Amino acid sequence: MPSLNNFGEGLLRGLKVTLNHIGRKWITVQYPEQRLNMSRRIRGTDIIWDRESCISCRACERACPVQCISMAVSRGEDKKLKTDDITVDLGLCIFCGLCIESCPTGISIYLGYNYTNTTHRCSTFSGAKTGNTPSDGRCREIVRSNDELLVDDAARPRSGYYRPEISSALPPQTLLIDQTTYLEDLRKRGLK
Repeated sequence: MPSLNNFGEGLLRGLKVTLNHIGRKWITVQYPEQRLNMSRRIRGTDIIWDRESCISCRACERACPVQCISMAVSRGEDKKLKTDDITVDLGLCIFCGLCIESCPTGISIYLGYNYTNTTHRCSTFSGAKTGNTPSDGRCREIVRSNDELLVDDAARPRSGYYRPEISSALPPQTLLIDQTTYLEDLRKRGLK
């Protein structure tokens, strides 16, 4: 049976640890009101497509391991390929970046810088009223096509993943800055 003296010593040690942490700066934020900047090369949860630079070669569609990209391509009046329809199912996408790496132009498809792509309700689920199973009908809010994939720099910034020329325009990563100051604080206190 442990003595009362050992119990009191353990209690005081725990109290000392608690008191040491009281004066420290908080390392958490109130998400979603406050958001941290992620890495410039984040593989965000969005696909951005640039229609003007796309040569409709379908390399991104072939490179996708889960076939979440589908393209309908035809010949235009000038005998060049043009994309009639492109669809990306973000519910299937694993955001591996192979579509970006396989693009021969290097500027037609990007991963987005956003890391949240949630919806509270799947109001446009095609199987809800028809009785289809979820595999037959997909939530339309996570399937994007054509104009929904186009570049809109203000609302949907591009990630610097596999595109170092974009990285300099993105904000620095908040987590690294906070971690550096946190570690410096620990070193000043002699704890690390």
